[in-house]
Amino acid sequence: MEKLTVRVNPAYNVLLESGLLRQAGVLTAQAVRGRHVMIVTDDGVAPLYLDAARTSFASAGFTVDSFVFPQGESHKTLQTIEALLNAADEAGITRSDLFAALGGGLTGDLAGLAAALYLRGVDFVQIPTSLLAMVDASVGGKTAVNLPSGKNLCGAFYQPRLVVCDPDTLNTLSPALYAEGMAEVIKYGAICDGALLSRIARGEDMTAIIADCIRIKGEIVCQDEHDHGQRQLLNLGHTFGHALEKLNGYAIYHGEGVAVGMLIAAFAAERHGLCEAGVYAELQSMLAAQKLPVSTAFAAREIAANAMNDKKRKGDSLTLVLPTRRGKSALHILPARELASFIACCDGEVTAV
Repeated sequence: MEKLTVRVNPAYNVLLESGLLRQAGVLTAQAVRGRHVMIVTDDGVAPLYLDAARTSFASAGFTVDSFVFPQGESHKTLQTIEALLNAADEAGITRSDLFAALGGGLTGDLAGLAAALYLRGVDFVQIPTSLLAMVDASVGGKTAVNLPSGKNLCGAFYQPRLVVCDPDTLNTLSPALYAEGMAEVIKYGAICDGALLSRIARGEDMTAIIADCIRIKGEIVCQDEHDHGQRQLLNLGHTFGHALEKLNGYAIYHGEGVAVGMLIAAFAAERHGLCEAGVYAELQSMLAAQKLPVSTAFAAREIAANAMNDKKRKGDSLTLVLPTRRGKSALHILPARELASFIACCDGEVTAV
């Protein structure tokens, strides 16, 4: 079993091994004090894994309740949070008990925020079942729901007590959901690890690649837990990706938005002399190989307008994450009023004319 430690305060482990879902209960019992768990999942994951999770926790001595909400970005809202908090109260979850997020990144974001709010904070564990959640959303303590004006605008930093990753759950992902996770995997290579890009291109062992992505994120989070500096590098492609999700009425996957967002960042960076030539072409090829979108029907001006509520905006400036060379990215502060002109060069290539 691979054990990776995220050294925040308090530190917690990310465990990675095939078949680990069956051990989630006993592993959680070693990491938390409570013995009453509210498993949070959506109605897409529940038929696949809820019974196994319930059995695992019950066998480890937990009293088990569950909350199942409708899948989809339209349910990542304060209304769903309220329903979950009421369900926890009705189930008798106390301050010494816990939530367990079983599912993808959306479930982890929502359950984590609910755990931060309920009784001013109860423990929670992450049991990611998607590639995106394993390599990104389950690690680092970012929790959030959406507001009508934008994605993840209501949230908190709240770290889990444990993350349990079972790669066997990836076998039930649709090709599109697997591909969206690969967008985040490729992102890690683009921000700081050119060797990882080569390993992805060669199709090397995915469990080892997942572990490397978790390791990269854990190291960055340890240096900047609350996203004031270098942690923002993890948002490569996200400023534009979130805008694209909103423009599409959240009908596209997060990873699809991130894929196009990375290409907008790379193309604009190359055109403005901020990035070595060839980075955009390699990313485009790698993303296309995963059957991810490499362009959008929206124009640069529309994307820029919808990026104005991005969480990385501070006053009149916006912090962009831009590739600078293969396997290297940097933060670039830009006046918000210049964003549209900065990415206008993408029209006709990545964005629409």
